[in-house]
Amino acid sequence: MTTVTVRLPVGFAGEAAGDWPRPPLFPRPEALERTVDVLPGVGPAVKKKLERLGLHTVGDLLAHRPFRYEEPVPERRMADLRADEEVAIAGEVLSVSKRRRGRLQMLTARVSDGSATISATWFNQPWLERQLQAGTRVRLRGRQGRYGFDVRSFDIGDGEATADFAPVYPASEEITPKKLRELVGAALPSSFADPLLAELKERERLPQRADALWALHRPRSLAEAEAGRRRLAFDELLLLQIAIARRRREREGEVAPALGEAGDLLARYREVLPFRFTAHQERAIAEIDRDLARTVPMQRLLQGDVGSGKTVVALYALLRAVEAGRQGALMAPTETLAEQHFLTLEEPCRALGVTCALLTSSSPRRERDLAPEASLVVGTHALIQEGVQLPDLAVAVVDEQHRFGVAQRKALAEASGAMGINGTQAEPTSLSSGGARAAAGVEQRKALAEGRSPHVLHMTATPIPRTLALTVYGDLAVSEIAKPPAERKPIKTAWVAENRMGEAYSRLRKHLDAGRQAYVVCPLIEESETSQARAAEVEAERLQRAELRGYRVGLLHGRLRPAERRELMARFKARELDVLVATTVIEVGVDVPNATIMIVQEADRFGLAQLHQLRGRVGRGAEQSYCLFISRAREDLTESATARLEALVRTTDGFELAEVDLDIRGGGQLLGTRQSGLTDLNFARLREDRDLLERARSVADELVDTPGPLADEVDRATQAAGDLAGA
Repeated sequence: MTTVTVRLPVGFAGEAAGDWPRPPLFPRPEALERTVDVLPGVGPAVKKKLERLGLHTVGDLLAHRPFRYEEPVPERRMADLRADEEVAIAGEVLSVSKRRRGRLQMLTARVSDGSATISATWFNQPWLERQLQAGTRVRLRGRQGRYGFDVRSFDIGDGEATADFAPVYPASEEITPKKLRELVGAALPSSFADPLLAELKERERLPQRADALWALHRPRSLAEAEAGRRRLAFDELLLLQIAIARRRREREGEVAPALGEAGDLLARYREVLPFRFTAHQERAIAEIDRDLARTVPMQRLLQGDVGSGKTVVALYALLRAVEAGRQGALMAPTETLAEQHFLTLEEPCRALGVTCALLTSSSPRRERDLAPEASLVVGTHALIQEGVQLPDLAVAVVDEQHRFGVAQRKALAEASGAMGINGTQAEPTSLSSGGARAAAGVEQRKALAEGRSPHVLHMTATPIPRTLALTVYGDLAVSEIAKPPAERKPIKTAWVAENRMGEAYSRLRKHLDAGRQAYVVCPLIEESETSQARAAEVEAERLQRAELRGYRVGLLHGRLRPAERRELMARFKARELDVLVATTVIEVGVDVPNATIMIVQEADRFGLAQLHQLRGRVGRGAEQSYCLFISRAREDLTESATARLEALVRTTDGFELAEVDLDIRGGGQLLGTRQSGLTDLNFARLREDRDLLERARSVADELVDTPGPLADEVDRATQAAGDLAGA
């Protein structure tokens, strides 16, 4: 009897399997990370052109979503062609000729399908002559025109450009939609790693991810393309929502000081204010009070329209910390805004006997040393730099928080450690940083363990559409101050063409003669050879010689030294200046009730939200205020610029304008400084996909602690976002 020893493969009983070869169709996620030059027809030159479109990897190509699909057209015999009907025809090339008509280079091919012969014409594509040799089979899509059959798209041999529902991709002059279609076709996978559980896909009626990609890029109908897009949109929204759910879970383990109920200091604060809180402000205060009574750190977004009274609510939250014997800090993105907040907060704080200090990178050494001893500290990102000690911080307010990087917001929120608010290991990052990683050193973790994590109130005067808030700020509770105080009148807005600028300044002078003040906003500080934009310095000088001769004119821009800026704003507030010519440094925070009219030069150069913010600098008192947007003639503007200006004239409601801005610019751009890594939405359409977003949020809560391929994918996306932030 012969004994045969059979060696079983290791790995099934928990041992390492080693480098077993995977089957040919086994999903390979790393294939998406390969650079585009692994695809046929992509050499160094084409690779550079693709990179200029933001397409670096195979995954980038597959995420390059078509912006439309070709409509279905009938296929006709050449003998049956009718004028002005778009059709598809197929035949054989008989001959090719070239000629020039003015600047047009015309390439004409005689093509026959047996029923008739037609002349097919291409314009300014002379290189096609080499491809359209006699005997070549072609399929053409177009219509009969002045010079024969005008070709809109074509396929030589096998191809898909002329097919019904052929995808049309965002392209460039260097890379045509046809070339992109070929490359995406080469990138489409035969199999694909799908991280979603089979039970989840069945419950949500979702196709396989590989099928969704094929349906998106090679659909047989528009309904099939939309089904593919929605599956891919669900994936990216789910990844984002799981990451947000993780942040919420992490925060639940942190400890903040419970501040109890509001007492005598807050009662006196209400008494020193020259007005009563509105119903919307009272609701926001009640929500903040509930958060501050808990030991879980508050993470709340306070949003409201310009002039709605967010700052007085923020001061209420800061005073809650002071009343409990702790410190409060307010961080603003610019020195100008920090200075304005300090001037606004200092007066009621003085009346209440509360010390208030300003801390920016320009603060003298003595002020920097003394500022942390104050009960309230107002500052810029200097607050989170090494060497600033706020060990008793209980409440932090981050104003215009979308203009900070995530690392900076997190640094302020994580701890009031022994060295700086964020501990010795945290370093300041660029204001444009958009990643999800922040430094977390030993001192930070120690501070968290000792219960020194502050409550944080994020504040924005740029209202965020509900869908965008769920997507980008889903880890924050949201309070809204939807209406300004009742005594404030809506700002009357007009769109004025440049050739009527004289009328705009005539109206402005009437306000000045009545004892009011005014703003004139310009895009740039000084003239440059590369821009035609009116510069603030030149405009201020011109106005003093012309339209505003005899009036007191001041110039405010970001390059002034802090002391000069403060002096200038103090003079304007004291009515020692009639007109402030400024750049967008006055976009937020400036509050001068006597200023009742604003002129914005070259308004078409500004974004909608920015124009709305600028407009909010007037209308701060009970008097009727006006804002005049001056631009080039309507026919010289882009479609989006026209839409922005029309919306601003139509409404002063910031929440309505936020929805308009979402329609004009799309969700991706509105993600602002958070747009990187996890928040790069290639497939989701925030307005249309509200139902998907809600489902993804619900599913994320179910799966946040579930290990497996989906959790691994969230880890990779989070790591990529962090790497981008640190780059």
